[in-house]
Amino acid sequence: MLDVCLLGTGGTVPLPQRWLTSCLLRCDGKMILIDCGEGTQIALHGMGFSVKHIDTILLTHYHADHTAGLPGLLLSMAKADRTDPITIYGPKGLPDLLQGISMIARYVPFPIHYHEIRERQEQFKEAGLQITAFAVRHSVPCYSYQFILPRSPRFDKAKAESNHVPLKAWNQLQKGNTVEMDGVTYTPDMVCGKARRGLKVVYSTDTRPVEALETYCRDADLYIGEGMYGDPEKADKAKLNQHSMMYETAAIAAKANVRQLWLTHYSPSMIDPDQYADQVKAIFANTVIAHDGQRTDLNFIDEEEAH
Repeated sequence: MLDVCLLGTGGTVPLPQRWLTSCLLRCDGKMILIDCGEGTQIALHGMGFSVKHIDTILLTHYHADHTAGLPGLLLSMAKADRTDPITIYGPKGLPDLLQGISMIARYVPFPIHYHEIRERQEQFKEAGLQITAFAVRHSVPCYSYQFILPRSPRFDKAKAESNHVPLKAWNQLQKGNTVEMDGVTYTPDMVCGKARRGLKVVYSTDTRPVEALETYCRDADLYIGEGMYGDPEKADKAKLNQHSMMYETAAIAAKANVRQLWLTHYSPSMIDPDQYADQVKAIFANTVIAHDGQRTDLNFIDEEEAH
């Protein structure tokens, strides 16, 4: 299961009832925070999450509405007696960002490990998830993130027996491990059936529509995408500032055949994003005009259920 919660859905500046951009993923008992705008730790507390247990932070880029909450968050972790290290990923310039934060958050008693993303695409694993950071198009270096939660194939008892696999090796083989016993090597394919579809989530804000989004969103269970503006008259402003219109993101969702789209990262000038719901759903019916606290638990779906 993959628990997804939008903590903040605002862009540029916070509004009453709308904190700045952040998203929390929970998987395998671990927590990943994507972006950390002003008010993130307040939103976390409001949703009943502890700042102490965040394992990884992924930053899309270094504009203030995505990073200004970091000093306070780290200090709150320190006051919660955190001792475990935390890992932070972000585009080129991450060491400079962390050095600046250290001038404000001077007492952080736990190690901060970081990874600076420099390639157009980079893959890594955190919290049991296969994560791909891929470059998008904004006014500064910016990345979107694809998350895949793999699913193990079904155990096939008949196959294990026909391959004469010892019973005591079954458990490790089901977990994907290779086992050697009595000079014989046993591999997972000797006890498992066909591969099964996992879960896919894509998170992307602050970008113009780019081909990479359609590629990485293909057949995603959830696409969280930017809806900076809803009014078509704002299209030129979106292009100028390298943002996406609601209808542009909905078009990507439709082309990529995603299961559901959550729009987020609204301009403070757009007080009521819901007013554009009908227009956007005409492009992609499974669109949610997300608000702070939008949450879902994603579960594996068998192929036969998906059709």
